[in-house]
Amino acid sequence: MIRLLQQNSSAVKFIFAFIIIAAIGTMVITLVPGIFDTAGNAGSADVFATVHDPGWSGRLESGSTIRQTEVAQLAQRQLQQQNLPDMLMPYMEQRAGQILVQREILKHEADRMHLQVSDEDLRRELRTGAFAQYLFPNGTYIGDDAYINFVQSAFRTTRASFESQVKSDMELNRLQSMLTGGVNVSDNAVREASLKQNVKVKFDYVVVSPEDVRKQINPTDAQLHTFFDQNKTRYATAIPEARKIQYVAFDASNLPGGKPQVSDADLQGYYTAHQAQFTVKEQVKVRHILIAVPAGADAKAASAAKAKAEDLLKQIKAGGDFADLAQKNSDDPGSKTQGGELGFLDRGRTVPEFDKTAFSLSPGQTSDVIKTQFGYHILQVEAKNTAHVKPLSEVRGEILPVLEQQRASTAEQSFASQLVADAAKNGIEKAAASKGLQAQVTDFVAKDGVVAGVADGTGLLTKAFTTAKGAAPESVATGDGFAVFQVQDIRAAHAPDFDTYKQHIADDYREQQVPQLMQAALSKLGARAKQLNDLKKAAGEENLQVKSSDLVGHDGQVADLGSLAGAASVVFSLPKGQISEPINTGRTGAVLVVTDRQEPDAQEIAKNFNQTRDSLLNAQREEIFRVYLGNVTESYQKSGAVHLSKRAAPAGASPFGQ
Repeated sequence: MIRLLQQNSSAVKFIFAFIIIAAIGTMVITLVPGIFDTAGNAGSADVFATVHDPGWSGRLESGSTIRQTEVAQLAQRQLQQQNLPDMLMPYMEQRAGQILVQREILKHEADRMHLQVSDEDLRRELRTGAFAQYLFPNGTYIGDDAYINFVQSAFRTTRASFESQVKSDMELNRLQSMLTGGVNVSDNAVREASLKQNVKVKFDYVVVSPEDVRKQINPTDAQLHTFFDQNKTRYATAIPEARKIQYVAFDASNLPGGKPQVSDADLQGYYTAHQAQFTVKEQVKVRHILIAVPAGADAKAASAAKAKAEDLLKQIKAGGDFADLAQKNSDDPGSKTQGGELGFLDRGRTVPEFDKTAFSLSPGQTSDVIKTQFGYHILQVEAKNTAHVKPLSEVRGEILPVLEQQRASTAEQSFASQLVADAAKNGIEKAAASKGLQAQVTDFVAKDGVVAGVADGTGLLTKAFTTAKGAAPESVATGDGFAVFQVQDIRAAHAPDFDTYKQHIADDYREQQVPQLMQAALSKLGARAKQLNDLKKAAGEENLQVKSSDLVGHDGQVADLGSLAGAASVVFSLPKGQISEPINTGRTGAVLVVTDRQEPDAQEIAKNFNQTRDSLLNAQREEIFRVYLGNVTESYQKSGAVHLSKRAAPAGASPFGQ
């Protein structure tokens, strides 16, 4: 499994980008302009920004620090995931900085509302959440060593940092659920949306693809020579800079004396020095049912919600299953699917009425109906933990991999320094041989190339391309160890000669011609079809194939057009028999005509009612959260709670690219 995760596949990249960067899903929202003013300077050269609580009390705190290296790492991952050129790195760093500052503001707000995630919550998430398939395949824990390897190979971080990040994501999810849990939509709004969303159409369409147009472009050598001469600047560095690098790579298995061992005394020392880390606060494990009362609801709605909650309490006291009733009736989207389960809560983490009731009940007891700012709740306490410090025997498995990683990292860095010093005196080849290692030399390799025998050569190549030819040997981390390298030769970026680059030039020529020719072909087809009032005849004149769709809805997929949620969605607004304007789907172009149109009947609206309601609710929740984030961000900005370092925002530059 770990080998699979080390592969440079887009699927794996997507999984990790989604979990680490966008675990809060709907919170990919642009910050309000003006947050990044350069009045504050965080001091350290590696500081991108600092965030502290608004107000005078917050200014007395050191605040949370976002480092430039974190911004750069996130921006680099985004570039790779989206297959964007390196020239967009400054823009991606601006976007990455927005995301990290945004997350930190939300983290401060979540902490202020006491939504922190406990160790027990974390363990449950790792066992049952997005990471369960990697850490608990088939319900069985993979073991501490495999866990550490997973974290290091997938995220290049420590186990402690990884778990801290997961906790942060869980906390932000709780914040979002708390803010949007009371959202509701009317039945009329659901019916109107269902009527619009469940229209189905059948249509004929003619596709003009870039491939078809491209095949018709056959430039002569004279045209290509002219194109090449006209684009000399474009081709001036078409053959990228390349470097020949000598290097020796190693990991913990190559260390003199083997991988460092951790003693019982080391474990005891770490445990003693980090007692606070292993302190369990007073906690109560609780599940609940929420009958929400939206903000601004009238007395009738509030009374109806209370009556529903009281009826549910009667069912529970009569022997009804609490979890089943929560799944069917609770308005808390964050817990209803788990039968109302909230897990262990620290004292003071929830609103006062909820907190007081939860900690006053004994395990197995169910509360009366209680009212909070969110509506009416019924609580059931499952277990309680008194405040205590976990014994060393219980946390040994957490401490051991941390110390092993620390010892190995320190030993690897020390060994790398020894190799660098030896290589500076005797050369990399002799230095490697003296340690039982073998030096290697690459061919001329580009900055985005591959270095054999290195788990992750990104850092090595990045550093090598900023190092002068023949400069003293340097060391760099490689994901699973270190490499010591020296640049032997440099071949500068240069223009190709016409004959060797002719095929690339021809491809570039065609690509330049395709959009204009494709639009011309579509416009001609559409105009002729309307003139004849017959798409099939117009297509026949151009020797183009007419295709027919099935009866499809808004969520349908049609061959050559793709999703009907995009540009092709115009088909749902066309009356039967009307020929469309040319449509650009991004991949192809098309002209179409609706041949059949079916409106949903009352039975179909009823069938899709709940699904449509959920869709509208999610959209409203996202909008509410967008508004909330805009407001809280503006509040932090106006109070001076966010400071961007001058290094991150040069004078005259906008960090938003606006």
